[in-house]
Amino acid sequence: MMSADLSSGAIDALAWDKQGGLLPAIVQDADTLRVLMLGYMDPAALRTTLDSGHVTFFSRSRNAQWTKGETSGHFLDVVAIDVDCDRDTLLIAARPHGPTCHLGRDSCFPAAPAASASFVRALDALIADRERERPADSYTTRLFEGGVRRIAQKVGEEGVETALAAVVQSDEALLGEAGDLLYHLLVLLRARGLGLADVEALLQARHAR
Repeated sequence: MMSADLSSGAIDALAWDKQGGLLPAIVQDADTLRVLMLGYMDPAALRTTLDSGHVTFFSRSRNAQWTKGETSGHFLDVVAIDVDCDRDTLLIAARPHGPTCHLGRDSCFPAAPAASASFVRALDALIADRERERPADSYTTRLFEGGVRRIAQKVGEEGVETALAAVVQSDEALLGEAGDLLYHLLVLLRARGLGLADVEALLQARHAR
């Protein structure tokens, strides 16, 4: 999980006093960038979110901490957390397990736009579904059940085949091998609890240096 500096001291330094000890937390789909919901966090809820990897809020109506999905199973897996310039609002990139809205909708904001998903993003999302659901007739399921070492071996094999295709084969062959390599790399990332958005975040951070 990649986040802003949210060490214990940094959490305490956020502007909790502006709104009675709470900060609004905007949750955004890490893959489509669609706004999913708005909740509130106190310091304890933020720490629980960081520790558990699931978005956790402070419920003002119940006066208690609650983790999104604890009843429905529709958890929000944290990918990154950012803090705005005034230190009084949180932006959380997360991957939803099912609908976010209690009405069964993907977002609590029905008209909230989403970025046009590329096929690679869609493939990454499909691989994430396969990892969770493990359908019996799926090649991707067999890869996951083989474990990280076996998937890593496949990535190595596909990497060698891609390199060889680049040197001695046609463009069509190179593209075919590159597609196989990219697919298996996405599976390997997911087997380690990572995804395309994590790689993109790393590249963006490097680019900003």
